[in-house]
Amino acid sequence: MKRIALLVLLASLWLTACGQKFDCSDPLSCVTVGSGESITIAVALTLSGPDAPYGIDALRGVELAIADRGKLLSHPIELIQEDDQCSPEGGQAAAERLAQNPKVLGVIGATCSGASEPAAKILTEAGMVLISPSSTAASLTSEKSHQAGFLRTIQNDKSQASMVAKFAYDALGARTMATIHDGGAYANELQAEACSVFEALGGKCVKQVLLKTGTNPINALKNISLLAPEALYYPLYTVDGVAVTSQAAKAGLVNTALISSDGLLSKDFLSQTKKFSEGMYMSGPSVLKIDASFYEKYEARYGEKPIAVYAAQAYDAAMMLFDAIESTAKTTGRDIYIPRQNLRAALFATKDFQGLSGTLTCSPLGDCAAPNVVIYQVRGLEFAPIYP
Repeated sequence: MKRIALLVLLASLWLTACGQKFDCSDPLSCVTVGSGESITIAVALTLSGPDAPYGIDALRGVELAIADRGKLLSHPIELIQEDDQCSPEGGQAAAERLAQNPKVLGVIGATCSGASEPAAKILTEAGMVLISPSSTAASLTSEKSHQAGFLRTIQNDKSQASMVAKFAYDALGARTMATIHDGGAYANELQAEACSVFEALGGKCVKQVLLKTGTNPINALKNISLLAPEALYYPLYTVDGVAVTSQAAKAGLVNTALISSDGLLSKDFLSQTKKFSEGMYMSGPSVLKIDASFYEKYEARYGEKPIAVYAAQAYDAAMMLFDAIESTAKTTGRDIYIPRQNLRAALFATKDFQGLSGTLTCSPLGDCAAPNVVIYQVRGLEFAPIYP
């Protein structure tokens, strides 16, 4: 009997050593990574269509982060890719697919704010985290609508809208401004906040136009031109932004300053608009403080300079996630366990993280980036930072 009891004890100790006795008490469950298995993360980014440069640029940032990190807890890193198509429907579909994969620890994305809204809800309910490198809509981190699993490494649009308004009023001397938006979270919230700040400064928003995506803007532009605004602000995405930019002068807005935001801050937009975008202004994240060696690695790997401005923010999002995984993982024998709630808490506890895009400290509502917005001017098919 003593021999049997000893064998039972030894078997119990062996099972514990192999990690089979781990008791997960995390309310959101634990992810188990067995010996020889990969640690799995994912991206939900815009990888197709007219806005693909923004998502591809961010994907490259994540890939560079994986290459720099090498392994996590001696395990290789596996990256799953989903296309959010820069739309609510695409964001929802991508998130639903990822939510069904119990191995996914965290997701970098979505690219567009409209895609992040449904994705954040679905992935939060699945116990996962979603860290966006480019979704700037203020509603995503508002007390009313924030999802518990959502964070971002890009600025809140409140700071971007304020920069646009102050630039138009102070630097350009404009006192009247019109806006165009597509009704989505990104464009609508940006133009509304810009108008609010512009009017608080003493200016007047003479017209705020809703332009359905894909609609020819010529009639809307002609109506705006009758009011002769000194500035026209249209924080749109590629298809509509190209259309507005290309037809503004034809509609009579030849003396109106054209201003947009980071939804058009890509080489692809410039190649489509050429002379029509020359001299216009764009708000977006500053790239002036990013280590030049990052861009050298980017160009060496992909054979071209960054095609948008989100690679650094995506790199930082991935590195934040890697740090949180390492700090929360539990090792039992040959297996490791990552409690999802602890992982989420570790991300929100991020403080003074020295990222490529700046120092990141996450608020309880998921805003991690300090305002880092500048105004660029299109000069010779390049974006030249000019303000402040």
